[in-house]
Amino acid sequence: MPRDDRHRRSIAGRVLWHGVLAGAALAMSFPVLWALITSFKPPGEVFSAAPFPVAPTIDNYAGVVANWPAMTLVVNTVVMSAGVALGQLVIATLAAFALVYVTPRVRPAIQLAAAVALVIPPQAIVIPQFLLATRLGWQNTDVGLIVPQLGASALAVLLLVQHVGAIPTSLCEAARLEGARPWETLWHVVLPNLRPAIAAVGILVFISTWNEYLWPLLMAPRAEDATVQIGLSQFDTEGGIDYGALMAAATLTSLPIAIVYAIASRRITDSFLQSGLK
Repeated sequence: MPRDDRHRRSIAGRVLWHGVLAGAALAMSFPVLWALITSFKPPGEVFSAAPFPVAPTIDNYAGVVANWPAMTLVVNTVVMSAGVALGQLVIATLAAFALVYVTPRVRPAIQLAAAVALVIPPQAIVIPQFLLATRLGWQNTDVGLIVPQLGASALAVLLLVQHVGAIPTSLCEAARLEGARPWETLWHVVLPNLRPAIAAVGILVFISTWNEYLWPLLMAPRAEDATVQIGLSQFDTEGGIDYGALMAAATLTSLPIAIVYAIASRRITDSFLQSGLK
């Protein structure tokens, strides 16, 4: 085949591949774009066939800011998400270090158990969790929102085990020869090399906890203790759902997560691509 033909086919292949990727990105971002557009529509245009509002308005945002406790909901959600992320990181970091350097023989069994735990839906154990937390008096408290969710640390453990295993063993062996204790090896050798992975896993746990609905609904039924996802249900009234206001509220409460992910997206991607590489 002539070189020019190969070059043209290569260009056509790249164009086609980028077209497929652009189409997939558009399909995945369509719900977000539609919610953003709907948030600027007046009530009479929400169900119109026109994709864009004929008379754009910010009344939906003004109503949300004036009548919806956005700040209280966001603060409650940040406290819950940050607490769960911090707790899971502590558990996962200690577990990963122990599995790789302290008890490596049981590592395959523990990893298998963690993988099995991932396929068990949280709803399957929510009733005993709720009964236990209620008897402990944790309802409508930050402890009740945070502590029971620390049991879902299997994914964080599996991710950090791979990163801890990628740290050269010679570093830890050198620390042992110098007389360092296990906790000193963890603090001075493992953690400095694990910071990018810890940041990436923490952000993923934070985002997934931010979107949690069922557990906050059970543990924080009072309006002043509710989280963002529970607060969004307030737009489902007896007269129907106010879709314009709902989309405006969803857009406003999604901004913190979008900003955090936009800032840290490269770190998350690089951290996972480098896992397992020595």
